[in-house]
Amino acid sequence: MHIPRIGQITERYLWEAGILCWDDFFEKTTFRQSPERKDFMKNQLEESRLHYQNNNPYYFAGLLPSNQLWRLFPKFRDSVAYLDIETTGLESWNNEITTIALYDGKTIFTYVNGQNLNHFKKNIMKYQVVITYNGKCFDIPFIKSCLGISLNQVHIDLRYILASLGFRGGLKGCERQLEINRNELSGIDGYFAVLLWHDYIQNNNQKALDTLLAYNIQDVVNLETLMVISYNLNLKKTLFHRSHQLSLPAQPDIPFRADKKTVERIKVEFYSGTEPYYYK
Repeated sequence: MHIPRIGQITERYLWEAGILCWDDFFEKTTFRQSPERKDFMKNQLEESRLHYQNNNPYYFAGLLPSNQLWRLFPKFRDSVAYLDIETTGLESWNNEITTIALYDGKTIFTYVNGQNLNHFKKNIMKYQVVITYNGKCFDIPFIKSCLGISLNQVHIDLRYILASLGFRGGLKGCERQLEINRNELSGIDGYFAVLLWHDYIQNNNQKALDTLLAYNIQDVVNLETLMVISYNLNLKKTLFHRSHQLSLPAQPDIPFRADKKTVERIKVEFYSGTEPYYYK
């Protein structure tokens, strides 16, 4: 599909002709085409092999339709960063980033405003692919505006991939539809994350920050699960849904825990009207 003028219909014709991989195209002659077209495709595939061997996702991302970027995932999974930010509000011009969680499928990284947020730039540049939910509209522009960092990695935004599969309603809504359980974090959302940060700053409550970080990390950990589910569901539309299925990832140990007393206290204060008005 990354070859110009190859769409899903032509791709399926190729499969029906027994051409199931790049090598088959060179070895089989069952797919009728003009000599000029065949030479063009051969040249494209030779170049593709070079970029594939050099682990270059940028080449393929530049050629694939945006709704087909899920195809990159297995090959470049070792260079993926799942990314999510928490902020003091929705508009970057009048707010700031409070925490960032980063997960590469093995290691969890957290960045906190006033502590180590400046380390994020160096660390994110280690990865070639960034996976978010709604990052195109929120996380990436916020990072650029607040931190002055332009993220030029290949970006897979699961909001659009999941929507194409019929799953909408925000990250938490998609998780519920796909039966992903957040356990003690199930009652916390992005709006409540603002209140947790406020409690940490105003009351020096480390447990509020720990709860916020646990919530932020759960977002990025679940992004990996959602990416694998999305890949497998898209794969069902192809001939490879049995041979190329991916197993769901194991859940890592999250180094922070939600503090139930803090959560309940903030809920009581908020609904009783004792929280500052600008957080409502």
